Amino acid sequence: MSTTPADQKPDDQDLPLGTTPPYARMHKWLKRGVFVCLFALVIEGAFTVPALALWYGWPTLSFTEICSELMKVRYSDDTVECEHPYPLSGPPFGGPPEAAGQQTAEDEWSIQPKPGWDRIGFRELVQIHEDRIARQEAQQQAPTPPR
Repeated sequence: MSTTPADQKPDDQDLPLGTTPPYARMHKWLKRGVFVCLFALVIEGAFTVPALALWYGWPTLSFTEICSELMKVRYSDDTVECEHPYPLSGPPFGGPPEAAGQQTAEDEWSIQPKPGWDRIGFRELVQIHEDRIARQEAQQQAPTPPR
């Protein structure tokens, strides 16, 4: 009677370290499952930043402008800007945290905080940025009233 490789039980020497024969099949499938999940996470991570950049308006706005617009919406403060290049002496390596002393956020603070802004829609930051630029230009061109 001949045995085929599928009929043979694995020897203890053929198994990975820490695997006993009764659990060899389970470990094989767990390892395969973990590799599939890790591969899926890498693919997801590779597409997340480009997809968010396009959502917020990347070809029209630079990454620094997107960051600044998000901070302005987040803190309800038109003067907040993102620093580029980011200083090495900044947080977490030193200096005050990102929004130290910022009191303008319109959030409801509780056990589960609720942000005070609406969800940002597809390429809505582009419109917000253009509106802000138009307001600033209108304020600069407006004649000052005589005193």
